[in-house]
Formats: sequence, structure tokens, C-alpha cells
Amino acid sequence: MPHQVVSRDQWLKARVALLKEEKELTRHSDTLAQQRQELPWVRIDKQYSFETDEGNATLADLFKGRSQLLMYHFMFGPDYKAGCPSCSAIADGFNGVFVHLENHDVAFWAVSRAPLAKLQVYKRRMGWTFPWASSFSSDFNADFNVWFTEEQQSEGGIEYNYEREAPLPVAVIPSRTTPDGATIFATMSGTDTATYTRERPGLSAFVLEDGRVYHTYSAYARGLDGLWGTYQWLDRAPKGRNEQGVWWRRHDEYEKG
Repeated sequence: MPHQVVSRDQWLKARVALLKEEKELTRHSDTLAQQRQELPWVRIDKQYSFETDEGNATLADLFKGRSQLLMYHFMFGPDYKAGCPSCSAIADGFNGVFVHLENHDVAFWAVSRAPLAKLQVYKRRMGWTFPWASSFSSDFNADFNVWFTEEQQSEGGIEYNYEREAPLPVAVIPSRTTPDGATIFATMSGTDTATYTRERPGLSAFVLEDGRVYHTYSAYARGLDGLWGTYQWLDRAPKGRNEQGVWWRRHDEYEKG
């Protein structure tokens, strides 16, 4: 993108004009946050079981004595050999956040379908300390639209981000050598593209009131952009996201320089 080179006074005039737009966006963001809080609740009557470092837990147990629960649906299926690179990049920011949440009446968990032992190994590799639970033995991921069966995938039964996806017959599923993001990430996760894309990322919020758990909010896909700290910085860098294909890696996979 070509840019003008101007005087400081000209730059300041342009910056102040942009500031008005930024303030409008901030106000609109505040309004959206209020609208999220005003959404109706759905009572959760189904019993879900999770495996944690402290043992088996119910959804209510995950609140750990708090009234609110925020959960990141981390793409790490039982057949993965490593966590999704995109989810891993997002999760790099969790260590510094969850402590503050837990001291403001909000419990935080990442949840994946991979068995707990596999999550623990990957967590140690990444140097993470945030709570991470396995939903391997429950319907939790399926019920919250972040995991789908092969039949749903091939027959058009996937509803993700509040939209139904077109069927993806097994015969036309891209191979692991296809140069697209899903295939690259599948390879990086040690699985095939079809298996990789049956897991999906998301965020869900719950509240515990009078001993009952309620689902209050979920977001998926680009709705998670705000959680990705790296992108918030890049959006303020001179060249922005400046992306040409898949550029990010797990934080221990970059060349040291």
C-alpha cells in the first residue's frame, strides 16, 4: 500500500480524524457487550463428565466456587498428535489472563476431546499453566457444535457458527498435500484433513445460579478474533496482518534468530 509522507501537523489531523472512528467502534463494542449480557439463558439439564488434573468433574464442578465460567473449545481431537496450531497461538495468551479472571468471579477452562494424558504432555511442551479438561467421555463438544461425526461431514449435517455447511463427500475431501490452511494445520496436528476439520474452535459462557448451570453465550470462527492477542497487535502495526498464506507456527517451532 503506497503511503504519503507528510508533516507532523498533517499526520496529527489525520490521526485525530481516525480517533473519532476508533471511539465510535469502542462505544459500539460496549453496546455489543451489553447485548451479550442481556441474552436469554438456557438451563443445562444434561450431565457432562470431564477429566481434569484433579480428577473427574461435572460442568458445575468446573466453576470452582465461582458464579461464571468461560470456556475455550480447543481443537485437539483424540486422533491428533498435537494441538491445532491456531488454537495454540490463541492459547499462548491464556496464562496471563486466567489468573485475573479467577480473581474476578470467573472460572476459566480450555476443553478438548483428546484424552487428558495427551493434553498434559502437550501442555508441558507449550509451558502452559491454565486449566485444561478433557471431554473425551462425554457429548459436550458435539452438543456445543465444536465436534462433528464423519456422517455429518459427508451428508451436510454440520451446523457451525450458526450456519449449516455444505456436505463434503469423503471422495472429494482435500488430501494432506493440498496447499490450503486446513490441510497444512492437519499435517501439523498429525492427522488427515477430514479428521482435523471435524473439530472446531469456539468460546462458551455459563453461569451458575441457585445450583443450576445455564448456557449464556457461544462464539465461533471470526468471533474468536478478539481472543487472539497477536492479531490485536498486528492490527496496529504499520503493515497490519500482512498475510500471505499460513505464516504462524507453535511458539517452539519458529527458527531462532
